[in-house]
Amino acid sequence: MKIPGLVLVCLHLSEGVERCSGGVLETFLRNHPKVDPAAKYLFNNDAVAYEPFTNYLDSYYFGEISIGTPPQNFLILFDTGSSNLWVPSTYCQSQACSNHNRFNPSRSSTYQSSLTVLLGYDTVTVQNIVIHNQLFGMSENEPNYPFYYSYFDGILGMAYSNLAVDNGPTVLQNMMQQGQLTQPIFSFYFSPQPTYEYGGELILGGVDTQFYSGEIVAIDEFLIGNQATGLCSQGCQGIVDTGTFPLTVPQQYLDSFVKATGAQQDQSGNFVVNCNSIQSMPTITFVISGSPLPLPPSTYVLNNNGYCTLGIEVTYLPSPNGQPLWILGDVFLREYYTVFDMAANRVGFALSS
Repeated sequence: MKIPGLVLVCLHLSEGVERCSGGVLETFLRNHPKVDPAAKYLFNNDAVAYEPFTNYLDSYYFGEISIGTPPQNFLILFDTGSSNLWVPSTYCQSQACSNHNRFNPSRSSTYQSSLTVLLGYDTVTVQNIVIHNQLFGMSENEPNYPFYYSYFDGILGMAYSNLAVDNGPTVLQNMMQQGQLTQPIFSFYFSPQPTYEYGGELILGGVDTQFYSGEIVAIDEFLIGNQATGLCSQGCQGIVDTGTFPLTVPQQYLDSFVKATGAQQDQSGNFVVNCNSIQSMPTITFVISGSPLPLPPSTYVLNNNGYCTLGIEVTYLPSPNGQPLWILGDVFLREYYTVFDMAANRVGFALSS
């Protein structure tokens, strides 16, 4: 029996959520698809940067940055679930690294080495923002699968510094400390109808009202409307993660979710639904700070040339306090313009335009 309205999560996003950046790109993808993923503002236009995204297969959104003097360009995945900046380097000779842009320290006049060959300091440029003496990591080895085929070169972590290697200043922290942003705010817009050329934008230092309708809902805490399912009645936690594509569901809640949609699991582990039945499937509603954030089936069902699957994955690991852990990935974030307020430790959502 299908449930017409399925209320899901009470989540708490905090600086204490432990999700470690392991040090190389392999660690990142190990916590992403097909593996358990668990781990109105006024502003000065001179201090706001717009970073356009490229979209690849509706699964990854990445933009361009540069490192060094003169600049060496890289396609980067901006990830709110990790904290470090990592790129392949000329120290890495694997086929996976050779198939991507690699940072060459000897070609940068502003490069400074650290005590380890894997870490260094240099100038990082994101659109019109220039960050001096930024710590970043350089991969010295990457396995061919899956890195050889990835369309991005590296990762720019946007989470708190306590997840960073050596707890060093993150790119965002240095932007603020060096006076590049007037406010400690960044926001994401993921286009509901992305193309490879344009998948959305990252706005550093503010928000852009053309990308959403209504007021932004500031999140001081997450609440669950459990009248429909009783899920999370004992509490849940969650991560708002631009580096994870699917909506991840705690293992103990997966059956309720799948039954409500009528999905069947195929041999590859995908949850398959009838493409002709999408409109009759339930709207999933997140209740956050008392505000309902609905996710219609047209958003959480992925249609790949007539083969329709749920944009979900299961997570088995709990949050650090033992409560069920959800991850609101790009499937959710494409529906909602998202603002990260680093000073107030909160996240805000508004319906994307």
